[in-house]
Amino acid sequence: MTTAGTSAMPRVGEVIEANSASFVAQCYRLYTAPPLGHLVRAGSPAIFGVVCRIATEPLDPSRPVLARGEGAETEEEVYQENPQIARLLTSRFDALIVGHQTGQGQQQHLPPLPPRVHSFVHPCDDQEVVQFTTCLDFIRLLVTAAGPAMNEEVIGACLSGIIAAHPDREEFRMRVGKAMATELAGDLPGLNAILRRISA
Repeated sequence: MTTAGTSAMPRVGEVIEANSASFVAQCYRLYTAPPLGHLVRAGSPAIFGVVCRIATEPLDPSRPVLARGEGAETEEEVYQENPQIARLLTSRFDALIVGHQTGQGQQQHLPPLPPRVHSFVHPCDDQEVVQFTTCLDFIRLLVTAAGPAMNEEVIGACLSGIIAAHPDREEFRMRVGKAMATELAGDLPGLNAILRRISA
């Protein structure tokens, strides 16, 4: 059985910035960030987060990216003819903290301390996702932490992903829908948007 200390999923990067509610991870390779809404874990004991923003940007902000493909036939050709691109760019992602591991098991509230800088970050595999989402208290953290502009997209992507990981998808989808109805009782348009997303 996969535990919070070991994962079948290889690590994708390291924490480069962290606070009590979120952390930023830098990927080891370009374009390898977990998808929006994916559950990840950082450090040991594990701190769990949901990917809420992904960016590929210059390593050095003073050196902006320039278009290089005017004469190229394909995007791959641009990279082949400009091998330095991989050294000038980096992919990063932000994750909203939704829980952590303690000696008593997995807790779905903010940890006493954020993950350490340089903590390794792993995408959670399906088994870890199912184990963590047996309880749905983390949804409250997501609803509170995701800003209004990203709320529906991040939560919808997260819930769609965890539903897909569960073997009893329809039963779990009903549980998720009820939990969302409780959390977003005062936001009917937002609730309906998320319910449509997880029903697709």
